Amino acid sequence: MVDSLKKPNFEEIRPGIKVPAKDTILTPRFYTTDFDAMEKMDISPNEDELKAILEEFRADYNRHHFVRDAEFEQSWDGIDGKTRRLFVEFLERSCTAEFSGFLLYKELGRRLKNKNPLLSECFTLMSRDEARHSGFLNKAMSDFDICLDLGFLTKNKKYTFFKPKFIFYATYLSEKIGYWRYITIYRHLEAHPEHRIYPIFRFFENWCQDENRHGDFFDAMMRAQPDTLNDWKAKLWCRFFLLSVFVTMYLNDIQRKDFYASIGLDARNYDKYVIEKTNETAARVFPVMLDVENPQFYDRLETCVKNNEKISAIANSNTPKFLQLFQKLPAYISNGWQFLRLYLMKPIDVTGWEGTVR
Repeated sequence: MVDSLKKPNFEEIRPGIKVPAKDTILTPRFYTTDFDAMEKMDISPNEDELKAILEEFRADYNRHHFVRDAEFEQSWDGIDGKTRRLFVEFLERSCTAEFSGFLLYKELGRRLKNKNPLLSECFTLMSRDEARHSGFLNKAMSDFDICLDLGFLTKNKKYTFFKPKFIFYATYLSEKIGYWRYITIYRHLEAHPEHRIYPIFRFFENWCQDENRHGDFFDAMMRAQPDTLNDWKAKLWCRFFLLSVFVTMYLNDIQRKDFYASIGLDARNYDKYVIEKTNETAARVFPVMLDVENPQFYDRLETCVKNNEKISAIANSNTPKFLQLFQKLPAYISNGWQFLRLYLMKPIDVTGWEGTVR
């Protein structure tokens, strides 16, 4: 009984290889794009800045960073079953998200090689970083006797098509919110080392600098394309992507609040801080930021949290599957309504606004 509590059973493709989490609206996605349009992109308005960013990538500051040390060489059976499961889920989600970036950037680097060598090398070097991140996370999963078959993921996961400018919005926010997530956890555990239950968290300070540099690249790319940021449609799309990223993170993390509690963090306070800082950071390039201080913002997110709890309870009930959809429908409709109301909340116009990243 004790062993089963310490080592939860995961559905496996084969021994030691975890079945990937099912695709849902909240799980990390794999992306593809219009490579021909990307080839024709004019980067001349910001070419000097992009060359400077390329030099940062070439410097490869973290080339010796992702090396497992002696602290990893021990048994982790002391982590109780519930925390162990939540931690494996955290590692899997993070690994899948990083591997998604690797695949997209690698393909962009390959496709652009002959038409735009500057962008090609930038994407290739970013894919190098993401490969290190995903590989390091997958190796961490193996410490808990399970890991992902990344080749299986490559072949079997669904790919979402986004136009290049949507790729820019999504990946910019993914990289910047990744920075704030990693650095916030790192700083918390630096102040409270008694909560550092596993050594991977020691790597987060340097790790998040990769995320930051990648975000800076997409910042420069967007500013080289005026239609990405400078018209009314851009304002609408920026609002949409900001809201989508914030809602997805909040709902995922509240579902896994026990994991954050295990490392001494309150999931809601953690997410509110990350959202605030990412919102401010995005205001350096986006023409709008969300009014996250409006009390309705988190009130509506909490309604979605309650709806998701209802959906989860129905999914785990003994109700026949064909009836579950009808039971879930009111919660789905409510979530859609909350998202619409959040989207229609008046944003803050930040043209000329200067944020301060601390």
